[in-house]
Amino acid sequence: MDNYNNPKITVLLPVYNCELYIKEAVESVLNQTFTNFEFLIIDDSSTDNTVAIIKTYNDSRIQLIEKPVNTGYTNSLNLGLELAKGEYIARMDGDDISLPDRFFKQVTFLDSNQDVVLCGTNFSIIDTNKIIRLPENNEEIKIALLKANSLAHPSVMIRNNKLQEFNLLYDLNKEPAEDYDLWVRLLGIGKIHNLQEILLNYRVHDTQVSQKREAQQMKSALESRLKMLEYLNYPFNENEFSLLKKIMLFNTDLNFNEIKGFSILKQKMIFANSDNFFDSKMFNQYLSDLQKQNLQNYFINRDNYYPLIYFRYLQIRDKNIFKLKLKNEFKLLLKSLIYFKRK
Repeated sequence: MDNYNNPKITVLLPVYNCELYIKEAVESVLNQTFTNFEFLIIDDSSTDNTVAIIKTYNDSRIQLIEKPVNTGYTNSLNLGLELAKGEYIARMDGDDISLPDRFFKQVTFLDSNQDVVLCGTNFSIIDTNKIIRLPENNEEIKIALLKANSLAHPSVMIRNNKLQEFNLLYDLNKEPAEDYDLWVRLLGIGKIHNLQEILLNYRVHDTQVSQKREAQQMKSALESRLKMLEYLNYPFNENEFSLLKKIMLFNTDLNFNEIKGFSILKQKMIFANSDNFFDSKMFNQYLSDLQKQNLQNYFINRDNYYPLIYFRYLQIRDKNIFKLKLKNEFKLLLKSLIYFKRK
């Protein structure tokens, strides 16, 4: 018999006005083949029928917490982490669906891989044929996190004792990319893994992230990407971080001094990775790809051309940093000589 006073898993489900989807979400948890879990549902003062629907379920594993005031998604997550008794925290959202073997497969993997602190899964998009495949092992995930969030938040299972040992909670200031920030911090503690099976059906709909929140999300995500580079053995100064922001965002207003500056900084970062926090081959390729795309923007995707642009290209080419195809070289020369201006 499962011991619900000492659960293997705490399922953490924050909800707010999820009446359209909450039934499917809750039932996908209750119907898991792995049954030893407590089910923390934290309602953020919903104004629809979400709570009423949850209360129709008579299952001793469900613990419904009704917040009297709406204080936000990340606040609900942290409340859940503070209350969780499980060895593992399984995240879930009120509009997604966990496949029946999800918990069993994640628990089996984490039990067998004690160095892994976080385990996600591949997923499908509801009402489409789209399948999202994520990088699998720790080294691949590290490089992927330098580019974008590479874990599906509602698919993850986290080792709870590591959260407690290192006093880790979600950062309220990082919302709505609070998960990205937590993954980056967890990388300093242990390994991350994505099971290569579709164990979650993820719902995409218009109410998820407004345009205003999207801008906040992009800003927070960039901060997390920069934080990844702090694992290197290198003391970045303010100017270098400012340059990295431009480079990572592929800003089209980079000047030539910044182009050359990144070439120098790139070599410093490669040297600073001497302890191989990042796989050296993958990290070097990541930096080369960043450099190539920014050079492409500077020489090809610009609005104004003049002779100096072509001579700058020759400087870069002669140092074996970047070389255009012959046809594109000729186009660059021609545009530079006629002072071409894009309309």
